[in-house]
Amino acid sequence: MSASAVTALAAAFLLVSGVPAHPGPVSVTARVETPAVYDDEAGGNADADDPAVWVDPTSPGRSIVIGTLKEAGLDVYGLDGRRLQHIAAPAAPGEDAATGRFNNVDIVYGFELNGRKTDLALVSDRGRDRIRAFAIDPAAVAAGRAPLKDVTAADVRPVFAADESAVDDQRTAYGLTAFSDEDEAYVVVSQREETRLRLLELEDRGGRVGYRTEDTLDLPASFTLPDGKAWAPCADPGERPQVEGMAVDQEEHVLYAAQEAVGLWRIDLDDEEFDTPRMIDRVREYGTPWTYDTAEEECVLDTAADPGFGGEHLSADAEGVTVYHGANGAGYVLASSQGDNTYSVYGREGDNDHIGSFAVTDGPAIDGVQHSDGATVVNVPLGRAFPKGLLVTHDGEATPADGDDREGTNFKLTPWDAVAGAFPEPLTVDTRSFDPRDTD
Repeated sequence: MSASAVTALAAAFLLVSGVPAHPGPVSVTARVETPAVYDDEAGGNADADDPAVWVDPTSPGRSIVIGTLKEAGLDVYGLDGRRLQHIAAPAAPGEDAATGRFNNVDIVYGFELNGRKTDLALVSDRGRDRIRAFAIDPAAVAAGRAPLKDVTAADVRPVFAADESAVDDQRTAYGLTAFSDEDEAYVVVSQREETRLRLLELEDRGGRVGYRTEDTLDLPASFTLPDGKAWAPCADPGERPQVEGMAVDQEEHVLYAAQEAVGLWRIDLDDEEFDTPRMIDRVREYGTPWTYDTAEEECVLDTAADPGFGGEHLSADAEGVTVYHGANGAGYVLASSQGDNTYSVYGREGDNDHIGSFAVTDGPAIDGVQHSDGATVVNVPLGRAFPKGLLVTHDGEATPADGDDREGTNFKLTPWDAVAGAFPEPLTVDTRSFDPRDTD
């Protein structure tokens, strides 16, 4: 679909008004956290961002969490939060070139690689505009050894940049989600500072993982408001409203994509092509006039002139998205409302009605979650620690264990049943109704 067709669609779109108000967010507390990392020279410029969970097929209690650290690469953790492995991002290929920078991560199970079913952790390398693939070794997990091995094909090309010089402009691979369809595996990648999404199919290149483009979609960059005025989201000069948080409903073949300053989109994947996007919620700031302060190099919203066309449940930026698969098509879509430190919960069925919101708040031993980027949820029982599933969230303001003044980030692990049970009408807890390892 062309960008102009999608823009015309967005111009005609009008969110139905009169939706009844929902109660304020409920509170939950995390059970486990990973070590804080620090985005400074002493900390190796580590900045936690996005998590994924690999479910161990023989011993789910041994499952692992994989988290991106941007310039610092990847960390792998046990369900107790202990670090098991660290993988550095690729070095710059030249003196003036950008270094690797790992932004988002997701898992595909059972990819046919060199004749063997192989589980993969797939990572968007924002610095070098590539997708990196890491094979997960179950035997290494069982033995307590480092379980990830880089199996990226040497000849993979930039996802968006026309050539290597364009990579250093950093309009590169940003958000990422992965999914399988029978014997094939795919990733959806968003482009930094642009509205573009690209669907890639993975391929085996002599025992290494490559990819090829299947489809491309440009979401709108500007919108016609209900009063007929044109509006574009607040952005630095030359930037367009990007997407980062994404997740695929693997049973329904639906992509959910959070356009940070706009809202949450639903996009069907029809025969591995993008179908017509439909917005299911807007950020509160949608339609608000703004100016750009050149001295401070930042946007300034004119909240006094807010025309009231925004949504009620997401505060910009709309960020991490994940899908909880319930039985018989039930379940939930979760989206991080970064601006107010909450998560919005939508039904997975029908029109994705908003159900409620929650916040991960301070507990007796573990601090709460603020400015959250990535999140992931699984419904599979993960041993004694998480017998009814797990939610992992990025925390943009982790309280350092040693009490110093450095600004740390990390990941928080919360039992799904704690989230589900916090709502006045408890959410579904459907363990094993959809196992992410079952991709046929």
